[in-house]
Amino acid sequence: MPSLETSVAFFLVAIVLGFTPGPDNTFVLMQSIARGKRAGMLVIGGLCTGICVHTLAVAFGLAAVFAASEAAFTVLKLVGAAYLAYLAWQAFRAPSGPLEDAGAPGASPRGLFARGIVMNLTNPKVLLFFLAFLPQFVEPSAGPVALQIVWFGLCFIVATVLSFGTVALLAGAIGNLLRRSVRAQVYLNRLCGAVFAGLAVRLLTSAR
Repeated sequence: MPSLETSVAFFLVAIVLGFTPGPDNTFVLMQSIARGKRAGMLVIGGLCTGICVHTLAVAFGLAAVFAASEAAFTVLKLVGAAYLAYLAWQAFRAPSGPLEDAGAPGASPRGLFARGIVMNLTNPKVLLFFLAFLPQFVEPSAGPVALQIVWFGLCFIVATVLSFGTVALLAGAIGNLLRRSVRAQVYLNRLCGAVFAGLAVRLLTSAR
C-alpha cells in the first residue's frame, strides 16, 4: 500500500479538486438548491458509483484503451451532452410549487441516484482525468499497482463525499428558503435549466 504521506497528500489534493468548480459539483449544487440536500446527497452517491467504475477501469487498463479511441470519446461525449440537454428541458418545464409537489420525472430517490451515475459515466473527461491523475501517486515499491489505484480511488470517493456533501448541505439550506416562494421556484427551475444546457454545450464542444 502507498505510504501514509502519499495517501494524505493525495487526499488533500482530492479535497481541493472537490471544491474546485466543475460539472459534477455544479450539478450537485443545482440539484441541492432545486430539490434539497437529500437530493444532493443522492446525486453524490451516484457520482461516487461512477468514480468506482472509473477507478476500476484505470486499475485494469481499460481506460488506456478508451483513451486511444477517438470514436469512443466522441460517442460518450454526445450521449452525455444529450442527457444534460434532456435534464435542461425537464427543468424548464418543471412545475413550480412546494418541493414535494414538484415531482418532475427522474426526481425519485432512484432517479436522482441514477442521474449522478449517468452524469459521471457519460463525461469522457472524467475517465481521462483519472487515467492521468491516479497513476501519479503510485509507488512502484509499495505493492501491486492495481491495488494502489483502487486505494486512491477509495480516497477520492471519501474526499468527494466530504467536499460535495458540504456543497449539498449549504446549497440545500439556501434552497429551502428560496423554495418557499413560488416565484423563486420558477427562477430556480429556469436557472437549473440554463446551467444544465450550459454544461451540455461545454461537454459537446470539449476536445480531448
